[in-house]
Amino acid sequence: MSSHHRLVVTGAMLDGELVSVTALDGVITAIGPDAAEHTPADETLATAGGILSAPLVNGHTHAAMTLFRGHGDDLPLMRWLQEAIWPVEAKLEEEDVYWGTRLACLEMIRSGTTGFWDMYWQPAGTARAVEDAGLRAVIGPPLFDAPGQPIEERNRELEEQLDQVSGFGGRIAAAVAPHAIYTVGSASLEYAVGLASDRALPIHIHLSETEQEVIDCVEAHGMRPAAYLDSLGMLTPSTTLAHGVWLDREELELIADRGATVTTNPVANMKLAVGDSFPYPEARRAGVSMALGTDGAGSNNSLDLMADLKSFALIQRHAAVDAEVIPIAEAWAIAAGQRSKLIGNLGRPEVPASDPLTVGAPADFLVLDPAAPELAVGDMTSNLVYATGGGAVRDTVVDGRILMRDRQVDDQEEILVRARERAARLGL
Repeated sequence: MSSHHRLVVTGAMLDGELVSVTALDGVITAIGPDAAEHTPADETLATAGGILSAPLVNGHTHAAMTLFRGHGDDLPLMRWLQEAIWPVEAKLEEEDVYWGTRLACLEMIRSGTTGFWDMYWQPAGTARAVEDAGLRAVIGPPLFDAPGQPIEERNRELEEQLDQVSGFGGRIAAAVAPHAIYTVGSASLEYAVGLASDRALPIHIHLSETEQEVIDCVEAHGMRPAAYLDSLGMLTPSTTLAHGVWLDREELELIADRGATVTTNPVANMKLAVGDSFPYPEARRAGVSMALGTDGAGSNNSLDLMADLKSFALIQRHAAVDAEVIPIAEAWAIAAGQRSKLIGNLGRPEVPASDPLTVGAPADFLVLDPAAPELAVGDMTSNLVYATGGGAVRDTVVDGRILMRDRQVDDQEEILVRARERAARLGL
């Protein structure tokens, strides 16, 4: 008996042409008008004219924070962390993280995101949730300098957590995730660099989210945040920097030269009132690799990356006073993980980040609802960037398996019940 898994998708529209898609063991094997002829299937999806689309990749989030949605909504960043978030996070158990992440995965499946980069506590819970949900993820247990905790004990726990995440394999990869330069000192950042190098893992860190972070860094180290990280060896092609709101031109040129990625999170930045927006025009001129993220549902409060895409494009036009500053195709490519090989590949270095929906690519794709009014007329890419949100997604396929069919996801009701129970346990 064959252990292979074959998927056949029929009746889909791609670039105005009616096509079928076949996939074997999570890889697209054929795409075209006659692709499904005489092809056996373990799973079939008859789309009846559904519109094929590449999926989105969420470059920065804290998935289990769905449990914190609406908690501390009217606070600025540091007060939000210190007063609303960190006290509750101290109570977290692995099952809280598991069900919070299952809720996040459900939301992402329903809104067109098939992979994400995560940084959060109890990472084995996150990994179990991602595996059960069928998505892809790069998961980083956060590294903090915790007062009163011996460094050796902290490092041992972190390395055990990385072992746990790496042990899942397949669609799940691990990352070294020092939280930020204001929560992790130089010695620990250097440790993170060495650990990532020894294990051949990427680094995922928050950087330059607020102006005060920059001021404090210059005062403490005599240089701006990106230069500080570079002095520690942290800027490499395997490093992703979340936020980057307050990076200046020289820092962006340094980041581009080192090949690192910046993931912008515009909705969370606006909600937490960080005072500026990611300098996309300067980053583009410098040649910086870029991605788009939602941040966590505690600070966004949505994981609908397709909806956030409109905010990203609009805030860049508004800030630059230039309607031509970011073409629609470029905005879409950034959200789809196609402007950062690191982000888009999600731990799969053999896959070209710019070639979705082609033979040999992972069988990760969306089928959009052709009856969605927002998609009825006009340029499709423009509609995806400016007119619609994740509600236009009808079917979601990851690794050649159907995770959502006609807006229905397995275990949906149980996930909602369990997530509510875990939030109540935390007093939320």
